[in-house]
Amino acid sequence: MTGGHVRGATAPIATLSRVLTAATLLGVVGLLPWLSDRDPALSILRARSAEQEPTPEALDAVRADLGLADGPGTIMLRWLGGVVRGDFGTSWNTGRDVLPGAVAALGVSATLMACAALVAGIVAAALVAPALRAGVTGAPRRSSGLAAAALTSTPEFLLASVGVVVGSLYLALPPYGWTGPQSAILPALALGLPAGGLLGRLLADAVSSACTEHWVVTWTAAGISRRRTAGAVLRRATAAVTSQMALVAVALLGGAVAVEQVFAIPGLGRTMLGDARSQDLPALQADVVLLLLVSVAFGITAAVVRRLLLGASIHDAAVPVPTARFVRRRRHVVVPVAGVLGVLAIVVAGWSRDPYAASTAKYAPPSASAPFGTDASGRDVLARVAHGAVGTIGTSVAVLAAAVVIGLVLGCAPRVFVGPIEVSNAAPPVVTGVLVASIWGPSAAAAALAVLLVSWAPLAAHTAALVAEVRARPYVAVLPALGASRGRILWGTVLPAVIPTVVRHALLRLPGVALALAALGFLGLGPTPPSPDWGLVLADGVAAVERAPWVAAAPLVSLMLVSVTAVAASSLASAQGTSGRWFTGRGGASVGSGAVPTPVAATP
Repeated sequence: MTGGHVRGATAPIATLSRVLTAATLLGVVGLLPWLSDRDPALSILRARSAEQEPTPEALDAVRADLGLADGPGTIMLRWLGGVVRGDFGTSWNTGRDVLPGAVAALGVSATLMACAALVAGIVAAALVAPALRAGVTGAPRRSSGLAAAALTSTPEFLLASVGVVVGSLYLALPPYGWTGPQSAILPALALGLPAGGLLGRLLADAVSSACTEHWVVTWTAAGISRRRTAGAVLRRATAAVTSQMALVAVALLGGAVAVEQVFAIPGLGRTMLGDARSQDLPALQADVVLLLLVSVAFGITAAVVRRLLLGASIHDAAVPVPTARFVRRRRHVVVPVAGVLGVLAIVVAGWSRDPYAASTAKYAPPSASAPFGTDASGRDVLARVAHGAVGTIGTSVAVLAAAVVIGLVLGCAPRVFVGPIEVSNAAPPVVTGVLVASIWGPSAAAAALAVLLVSWAPLAAHTAALVAEVRARPYVAVLPALGASRGRILWGTVLPAVIPTVVRHALLRLPGVALALAALGFLGLGPTPPSPDWGLVLADGVAAVERAPWVAAAPLVSLMLVSVTAVAASSLASAQGTSGRWFTGRGGASVGSGAVPTPVAATP
């Protein structure tokens, strides 16, 4: 069967997956007022006028005005009929047409996303450059990823809060609102730095792997210039992460809720959060539809770009095979051990202290009695960080482990689950948290479920891309002719080649999961005060980042230690104890210790 026939057969499946998933999500959104314990009429009345007394007569008037008495089914059908005619309805809160406001918010977020993507690209390029240089000069290696881990573990809302202070005091930039291009500078930095750290690490990993493929050695032996080789390596590596680039772009578009809140930017994420809180159903549906359309467009574009980058190799079962593991050096062991010891030192030092007791000194600087200082209530920050470590790290690891399992399972059937992957990534964790909390109430379990609902999608997309490439490798393509069943090929050959890369990707997302849980706790949708959860401690520090930076520094350093440990451990797992070089110089290949490329054999 040719590649064209395959695409023709699978395209309808992907389209059906997108349509069914979008319909399901819109159905959940449409049923939100009836799924939650709150009376929708009461929510709308409070949104319209907080001073008005919620008498039975007033609530009945709201129900009659909005047609809530007709039931969810009738309201959904009425809304769908309006969408077909291009009418998305009127806001339950303001009585205005919801579509113009949603489009305007999307335009603001799109501008901010473009600026943040520029920052992320610059950061990613800086992180990829060392791996690319090492690969084309004959010593491919996997970087430690410490810089990427530090950037990825830095909370966007903390960067935004620091940006407000720095921008207003030292750079003469507008700290709030949206008045023009200059308003996008600080928010773009807050969004782009963590995103660039994530993309840079993923792309550097792909570059290191691509540099161990046979063709790189052949090109070098043939005297092809390093610049041309570097361009080809980048093209090969980018094909493996195009889906991640699309997912990050969508996340920047709709998931920048915290940054838009800090800078008071009227973007789509902030608008969705407000509409979900007030249960303004028509406005929320318009927001969701626009975000879904953008997510699908990015997903399709990423698939097309990936096929163009891979060229005929994906259809001809000729995708190159990485043939080397990477050298394990002493520092690869030292870094994760030091990270674990650092976290343990914080826990041991603060475990005997009371995380809830308030001293007389508020915002006391670090001292012998309080090594990390005190917060706004005079509580020992060291004690709160130490006691919050178990819950924060434990919940984050549990959510991430579940996301890895779901991502691996669903990523093996990408055409069937392309809809859930794109839709899950399009939903910001904060908005998902609002929806989950509206149904089951705010709790730590509800926050974990909300983050899990969106955390598996990037891992599934990465799995799908890797599975497609592994299946197109020559040694895998020949297995059916040798009598191997599909199940045996998948479980015995494809997944073992995919799982290590996906797990390394997941470890890089560990701080992001912890921060998403923290953001939900800060909004009252997860652990609530006075819990010593790291997110709540960090949120307390954000409010006083200029006056008492040590309050935010303590949980931030702890998050960075966890992130660096996870990333360093993933690099250690991909290394081996031997050393050698693939090639030296520009003219020929070298024979180092264990460095000669060998074909990969597979048996059914």
